[in-house]
Amino acid sequence: MHGTVPPDDDRVGVDVSTYVEFLAAKAAAAPHDGRTIPVSDVHPSLHRWQAEIVQWAVGTSRAAIWADTGLGKTRMQLEWARITDGFPIVIAPLAVCRQTIREAEKLGIAAQYVRSTADVNRFKLSVTNYERVDAIDPGLFDSVVLDESSILKQSDGATRTALIEWASTIPHRLACSATPAPNDPEELTNQAEWLGRMTRTHMLAAYFVHDQDGWRIKGHAGGPMVDWMTSWAVALRRPSDMGGDDTGYILPGLDIVPHLVESRVEEDGALFAVDLGGVTGRSKVRKQTLDDRVAVAAELVAAEPDEPWLLWCALNAEAEALADAIPGAVNVHGALHPDQKADALMDFADGGFRVLITKPQIASQGLNYQHCARMAFVGLGDSYEQYYQAIRRCYRYGQSRIVQAHIILSDLESQIATNVARKERQANLITDALIAARKRSVA
Repeated sequence: MHGTVPPDDDRVGVDVSTYVEFLAAKAAAAPHDGRTIPVSDVHPSLHRWQAEIVQWAVGTSRAAIWADTGLGKTRMQLEWARITDGFPIVIAPLAVCRQTIREAEKLGIAAQYVRSTADVNRFKLSVTNYERVDAIDPGLFDSVVLDESSILKQSDGATRTALIEWASTIPHRLACSATPAPNDPEELTNQAEWLGRMTRTHMLAAYFVHDQDGWRIKGHAGGPMVDWMTSWAVALRRPSDMGGDDTGYILPGLDIVPHLVESRVEEDGALFAVDLGGVTGRSKVRKQTLDDRVAVAAELVAAEPDEPWLLWCALNAEAEALADAIPGAVNVHGALHPDQKADALMDFADGGFRVLITKPQIASQGLNYQHCARMAFVGLGDSYEQYYQAIRRCYRYGQSRIVQAHIILSDLESQIATNVARKERQANLITDALIAARKRSVA
């Protein structure tokens, strides 16, 4: 950033350290323009700590709830939408829309799925998916929930820009996610901009530095950034982070079981298999080991014929081979009509079939599969967020059994697993800091 603020700001040439102080003062003075409500206004089925989060978010007006999977995020966002002034809409992944409507019914909230402006009924909560947003007039709504708001991670993508612009005139906004900072704190800038708290450009200038490793928080800016974020964001991994009781929220355990398949990919003239060598090398290894990896997964599924299984793939060829190898398995793939995908994903949740085959980008967010305690990754990508979310479809509060997650890779791909583990360690830093800062603020 060369020591100055970005060119679109009216303080061009100001030293960044001064700019941090300016933004901190500006943020501290920002009003909370929501409503003050008593906790008793929240539906009695919510725990006290959940109701207090809703109370805080309603008062904050433009807030983020970053609650780990299974902590009742859907119920909290629905109550926020019900209580916040005006007419609300919830935006979520397609399959999650149906779960959201189910949860709304349990809370006595009339909700309906809308595909376009013509479907909107001002007497019901509107629920739609990301792909339908462009067909809906934002001017109809006074409040909006962005469920699984980690979609904003694509900081330079058309989806991110479109969602920010679409919601920019809606006064009350709520961003909900289980993984707000999975491996790169820059994602937080996207959430802040969608909420109208600070533009991505300004937040990067104030709190981040760019070097050969990408964006990272400046050494002196981490504390001020977290303190500012606590005014509009709450993070929690368990009820006790909000003063609640963890009884019933202690997970039974997670076993990560690696399976390494021998790779026989060799360079011409070489005696032994070589490193992956980038995308081309990885593709060659995955194609060459596909049959062996599928065989391992099929054997695991066959060994426990009464267990539901969730099989994650990265390639269409992997999914097709698994479907051929496992009788009765259902492959939910990208070419299906959106309604077909949603039907199949919900059918698995309801126990309609035993083995689901799909990709993390299709089904890793928001779905509740606590009935399943067995899964396998028949290959693994570099995205920690997708890996984490995929695991959490089954390993979430409400799960009564130890979850087994089998990671089936070629021996040359073990470096990918190491990279994902490194990102997992990084993911905890921002969340830890936000939880600690909020505890200090209420102490």
